[in-house]
Amino acid sequence: MTTIPRTWASGEVPTGTDFNTEVRDQFNSIFAAWTPYTPAWTGQTTNPVLNNGTISGRYLKVGRTCHIQIELLMGSTTTYGSGGWVLSLPFAASATGNRIGLAHAFQSARVQGQLVVAPSASTGLLFFPATTSVSFLSLATATAPVTWAAGGRIYVSMTYETAT
Repeated sequence: MTTIPRTWASGEVPTGTDFNTEVRDQFNSIFAAWTPYTPAWTGQTTNPVLNNGTISGRYLKVGRTCHIQIELLMGSTTTYGSGGWVLSLPFAASATGNRIGLAHAFQSARVQGQLVVAPSASTGLLFFPATTSVSFLSLATATAPVTWAAGGRIYVSMTYETAT
């Protein structure tokens, strides 16, 4: 993770350690491997239960810019809860600006959607068309945009500004 570079005084002579800390280590953080995290998957009324499904996430944070990817795979014993679905982020979002990520659902159809994050939120709401035959978006649920079953997948990619 990057740190804020120090402020140098006029005439100050940096050492090798200073260069490693202030230059090398900063660049290394930009080229580092992505960090895994396990997103929480919740419902607005009752929570889904993953059981033998899987959820994984990973992120790359450079300064206050965070790139994330999430994959949710439904298992044969997964239950889907009720109410709109919510996925957690690795870091809270900034208090200003809009954040909308891409989401892709695959079950009996492929459906494009969005992950929408409110200012200062640490979670995002999943939106897809209410059914595969309409174009307006609604919250993803046990039956929207498809009736979910084992083997169903949701993929999310997003870049957002973090609060810190």
